[in-house]
Amino acid sequence: MLLVVDAGNTNIVFAVHDDTGWRGSWRIRTDAQRTSDEYAVWLSALLQLSGLTREQVSAAVIGTVVPAALYHLRRLCRDWFNVEPLIANASLDWGFEIRVDNPNEVGADRLLNALAGHRRFGGPLIVVDFGTATTFDVVETTGSYLGGVICPGINLSLEALHQAAARLPRIGIGRPQSVIGRSTVPAMQSGMYWGYIGLIEGLLARIKSEYGGPMKVVATGGLAPLFAEGTMMIEHIEPDLTLDGLRLLAERNPAPTLSREKTRLIDHE
Repeated sequence: MLLVVDAGNTNIVFAVHDDTGWRGSWRIRTDAQRTSDEYAVWLSALLQLSGLTREQVSAAVIGTVVPAALYHLRRLCRDWFNVEPLIANASLDWGFEIRVDNPNEVGADRLLNALAGHRRFGGPLIVVDFGTATTFDVVETTGSYLGGVICPGINLSLEALHQAAARLPRIGIGRPQSVIGRSTVPAMQSGMYWGYIGLIEGLLARIKSEYGGPMKVVATGGLAPLFAEGTMMIEHIEPDLTLDGLRLLAERNPAPTLSREKTRLIDHE
């Protein structure tokens, strides 16, 4: 059974996959100071509730955009699951070219979305990921990764508006029925929702124009269904795209060997 760990800026998702498919997935708030022992207690209980055990895990793969969290996640895999995790980075075999100026700068989540998106839908393709940041990633017909766009995520924008304007309250995101808000909160909701729809549609149109041809559009991330309601330009919603990318990456690359000597050296760094 494969343990998959997707560590984002806001949440870390743990999932397990075997020959029958996904057996379970769980998320916890990202905290770079959380220790491997804390993860283990929490995750072991959830595995047990799903009828699974730590001993069933035979391999692990980690994708993270939070470097400070990697040490404890790696220790979790080594100490509690007795496996050396594969770490998603640009130096691995992705099965496609990473055609950007500096591949090592590209977030693992963006490459993972490109891998899973192309495998599922083919190309050319645009993947829109509604995370802490909203990213647009461009994949050509052969699967090569061409780069993309990074924007502030909707929740970051909401918080920034509340923090910077003394009289504007903190609000939740939702789809307003009308664009014209007749009081402060509906006006803010309209600006955020329909303004973001305008950003999405505008960037998708410009990317397609620059690419020079029709492209499929797939969305992932927690807010993907909400924003897909407001535009016809999003064709597919895949909530587990990043997890699928991690699974596919683990299938393409040999599992690292657990070295106790290496573990001891890292412990003393």
